[in-house]
Amino acid sequence: MKKIHFSELWCSSPRYWGGLAFLAFIILTGLGAAYVMEHNGHWVTGMSNQIVWGLPHVFAIFLIVAASGALNVASIGSVFGGPMYKPLGRFSGLLAIGLLAGGLVVLLLDLGRPERLIVAITTYNFKSIFAWNIILYTGFFVIVGVYIWSMIDRKAHRLYQVTGFTAFFWRLALTTGTGSIFGFLVARDAYDAAIMAPMFIIMSFSYGLAFFIITLISAYWWASRHLGDHRLAKLKNLLGVFVGSVLYFTLVYHLTNLYITQHHGVERFILLEGGIYTVMFWLGQVVVGSIVPLIMLYSPAFADNRFATAIASILVLIGGFFQIYTIVIGGQAYPLPLFPGKEVISSSFFDGVVASYTPSVAEAMLGVAGIAVSMTLVAVGARMLKVFPDDLQDPEEGTA
Repeated sequence: MKKIHFSELWCSSPRYWGGLAFLAFIILTGLGAAYVMEHNGHWVTGMSNQIVWGLPHVFAIFLIVAASGALNVASIGSVFGGPMYKPLGRFSGLLAIGLLAGGLVVLLLDLGRPERLIVAITTYNFKSIFAWNIILYTGFFVIVGVYIWSMIDRKAHRLYQVTGFTAFFWRLALTTGTGSIFGFLVARDAYDAAIMAPMFIIMSFSYGLAFFIITLISAYWWASRHLGDHRLAKLKNLLGVFVGSVLYFTLVYHLTNLYITQHHGVERFILLEGGIYTVMFWLGQVVVGSIVPLIMLYSPAFADNRFATAIASILVLIGGFFQIYTIVIGGQAYPLPLFPGKEVISSSFFDGVVASYTPSVAEAMLGVAGIAVSMTLVAVGARMLKVFPDDLQDPEEGTA
């Protein structure tokens, strides 16, 4: 197999610095939005006592889940020994760190009192899944950082296999922890399901690979480098498998809830009577995020069409965002059963009332700024580190 040379991602200065300036502007608007919410209180948002996790949490969870999946390409090369994917491992690790950092920035600024992060880092309640997630997030940064170092520095290459396996299992644990946040919330009918953890894992594979394909195509176009069609086709087919798997797990989740009489109400709400949440589920997640991308990824009419692959990846991300929104916001909007099995004649605690939620501009600005933070870290890292192969020609026969 031809030896592959890596180098920093260089392109024309106006294009690079112009792009960074645009991302910096978005980040500044997000910081301004965070200041407005912090200074005035969360009453300026659409959140309430019923909807306590708003649009910023949707962005944060979306990026955190995608970060785990973005590392999948590196894992295929190191853990499963796929030679075609090994040259992409460095960028896979960089993208994973960038996405996780962007998601955590949004999460930190949305919760309020970000200066108290030191308390969460130094004081642990090991019965809380949130405390475990702090360990998983910080450990992810360290392990993936060492993983990238072992791929770049020849002296550290002896750590490549060890860190590769460690990163693979660690990211599975990280996504399991994120999914378990919802799976362990037995008070919410929409969350109380053990399948949440494995479903979040396969969701991470889909979102992370979609992010990877879009940024890979953009980077090689940006820097005028060659990207082989065969290698991209492999990634495209793998994305189709993940998209189909997410659709399958979603089907199993809802069929399980329909089997349990207690959850018939929330299923009727999400699937039929939920208004915007029903539209997001059927039109956003199922049609836009699953069926249309599957057609574009596997139809012979779009074979070897990079533009179609990029559009399909974007649609997967849009559908994934709607899926997270439906899970997080829709799950909170459905009435909380304060007295399960009992009929409440009168209550002042919104019992039986569907909660309303309209995201504010400030929430949207903060969430989009998180994506800008991720892309900025990736752009700066690619400029400073040798993570991109100079030329990704199609491999010879028998090396796939």
